[in-house]
Amino acid sequence: MHAGVPALAACALLAACAVGPDYQRPPPPELPAAWQTEAPWRTGTPRDADAKTDWWLRYGDTTLDGLMQLAMERNATLDVAAARLDQARATLDAAGAAQYPQLGLGARGSRLRISANRPLTNYNVSNQSTVQNDYQLTLNASYEIDLAGRVRRSVEAAGASAEQSAADFQNTRLLVTAELATAYFNLRAIDTELDVVARSIALQRRALELVSARHDLGAVSGLDVAQQQALLESTLTQVDLLKRQRGQYQDAIATLVGTPAPAFTLAPDLREITLPPIPLGMPSDLLERRPDVAAAERAMAAANAQIGVAKAAFYPSISLAPVALGVDSNRMAVLFDAPSMLWSVGVSATQMLFDGGRVRANVNFAAAGYQASVASYRRVVLGAMQEAQDGITGLAALQRATAQSGNAVAAARRVLEMAAARYEGGAANFLDVITAQQALLNSERQTAQLRGQQLQVSVFLIRALGGDWCAAPDPAGGCPAPAAQRLAATEGESAKR
Repeated sequence: MHAGVPALAACALLAACAVGPDYQRPPPPELPAAWQTEAPWRTGTPRDADAKTDWWLRYGDTTLDGLMQLAMERNATLDVAAARLDQARATLDAAGAAQYPQLGLGARGSRLRISANRPLTNYNVSNQSTVQNDYQLTLNASYEIDLAGRVRRSVEAAGASAEQSAADFQNTRLLVTAELATAYFNLRAIDTELDVVARSIALQRRALELVSARHDLGAVSGLDVAQQQALLESTLTQVDLLKRQRGQYQDAIATLVGTPAPAFTLAPDLREITLPPIPLGMPSDLLERRPDVAAAERAMAAANAQIGVAKAAFYPSISLAPVALGVDSNRMAVLFDAPSMLWSVGVSATQMLFDGGRVRANVNFAAAGYQASVASYRRVVLGAMQEAQDGITGLAALQRATAQSGNAVAAARRVLEMAAARYEGGAANFLDVITAQQALLNSERQTAQLRGQQLQVSVFLIRALGGDWCAAPDPAGGCPAPAAQRLAATEGESAKR
């Protein structure tokens, strides 16, 4: 047996080891057993192992569904995230390739002249000029023996980074869809406000006609007419302000769906959108459901592997090189004859003896990077807990406020009816009517704004909880889709057929 074989076998056994700490997921910050909830909330039991569905389908708004589909296809931010995910996967493939031998095929053909005045190493040989051909074909191989596990740790780091990029893509998707839904619900809330203002303007115009007629008959003074005219002009001003806000949300939606803003319009829609039920689950579910938490955890794994990569520099680097097998001849006719064969086998090893502390500094840098990733993970988890709790308490408070606002609208209508009746009967002045009109307008606009805020906070809460999930499994063990999603799937299959 060749003397080098045992040494190579020993190196191969050592390559099964990898320096640096094996990754152990650090414990998250202390998590509460339950959320701080109040009526009408109750704790649900989401199935975190099930695939997430398209959460916006829960609202049952076909216009929103169409906008989301456009965003999935055209949104530039999602395209960037997808490209970065492809890069991360390519980096993983490149890192994994270092685990295997590298093979190369080389070919050379040349005709050369040798100088007759070249220096000689043996003066017993005459010096003369020659012209000859040189044909060479070689198969080269090289392989790094992963003695300290540098390659393995590099693959481990690249794998964790690829998983982090996948989680980042899911988080980007969640953020883009949440931003689009928020802009859409803001626009719909303004549509409702514009409808409220339009109805108020119609009411105020009728009141202006009434008081103008009474003024023409000499029953009231010009002050009543001027006051009603001033109220009407003030209300008309609100229309332009609301349309300006609506235009801004419409332009934001256009950008999110990948359409130039000047070429995008969204018709007003006054349909009422019903809030979907949102099962809360347990606080610990956030660790499994939120993609940004998953990305932060994968960042810790990648940073931990980098410690091993840095520590591997303390150990020898051993490579099988050069390893070559080929043929070389001055004539093509005998290129593949046995005398033309050439080969080489070698092993190279390098060991750093003194580097002024560079390797140690790199290890310290990697260790500090890992500690930073641990702190970032804790920050992300705590931020997720804060967002979810804010959404829970905010949505409950808005639900109570909306109910109270509805009562206020009903009371304001009664006040306006009584004030108008008293004014027509001569028992009150017209200022009471104007005050009642303004109070009704304010109450109705407040109700429209609160409903819009409810929808926005529900989107915020769904995003804080990590997206949608199945409330209950179907008999086949899968994830039942909302009715709108099932309908879209059926239509898609029909179109394919």
